[in-house]
Amino acid sequence: MQKRRLGGIGLEVSVLGLGCMGMSGGYSERPDRDAMITLLRQAVELGVTFFDTAEIYGMGHNEALVGEALAPVRDKVVIASKFFEKINHEVPELEGRRVRPDEVAGCLEGTLRRLGTDWLDLYYLHRVNPEVPIEEYAGVLGELADEGKIRGYGLSEAAAETIRRADAVHPVTAVQSEYSLWWKRPEEEVLGVCEELGIGFVPFSPLGKGFLTGTVDTSTSFEQGNDIRTTIPRFAPEALEKNMAMAELVRDVAENHGAAPSQIALAWLLSRRPWIVPIPGTRRLERLKENLGAATLELSDEDMDALTEAAAQIPIEGGRYDEHHESMTNL
Repeated sequence: MQKRRLGGIGLEVSVLGLGCMGMSGGYSERPDRDAMITLLRQAVELGVTFFDTAEIYGMGHNEALVGEALAPVRDKVVIASKFFEKINHEVPELEGRRVRPDEVAGCLEGTLRRLGTDWLDLYYLHRVNPEVPIEEYAGVLGELADEGKIRGYGLSEAAAETIRRADAVHPVTAVQSEYSLWWKRPEEEVLGVCEELGIGFVPFSPLGKGFLTGTVDTSTSFEQGNDIRTTIPRFAPEALEKNMAMAELVRDVAENHGAAPSQIALAWLLSRRPWIVPIPGTRRLERLKENLGAATLELSDEDMDALTEAAAQIPIEGGRYDEHHESMTNL
């Protein structure tokens, strides 16, 4: 598979990574552990070298899962994890507060232990803490990089000015944020700062939490209590009906090119900048193979420009988060 590089440290990763959150729940009840370990190893065989997890995914379950699956190939893959909520892992449960700068090293040790590794390739601050200057986190993360415990650090859902301030303390390797055909706010300021400072950009939910894959329509029901989309305004029935125009656009483009809708959505992202590395998630081998097909899909600049222009004419109804979760971002 083609490779791309993230940040000034030149962190080389497959052009498409794998978001692992759903392997610990989020869209259904928690999938079978052995099946997910098999899927992760199949991803490696298919050329994926970039895997994204977080301490909060399954309260440590996801890190342990990813670590076990990738242990045989640890030196051949790039693993990213994240921290932000303080977790009592003995229960486990959230403590109701953010991780302080002086607790970051301890969080990292827990992550390394669950992953079964001596180092982490990329460590993100999962959400910016409005009560603590970003410079304090950047300083601690820079020290961890200097010590060799992490190769680089990143920020998730951070504003352009926050990124700039952190980078002034210690160079940022990557910024992660939602980015897709139906949520393009990073184009307003964040991508420009990343380009200026030489920072990689990692879009999560590049398929709109399934919306852009062609598998969601107005008759789709989401499992209450187990599927996060039940809390997202743009997936509410009235909003979903209005938003189907975007899914239909992607589907029509896909049909014209003999491709799957997911491949069109991912190829569009890959065309935006050469330092963008999307991390679509899945729990099914056939979807994994389908997504990875975007890496070799040949679309012209004219094709991409036409899709961009057409998508810009479609208004999107509803927010990407509920009010509480949107307030936790820095955007």
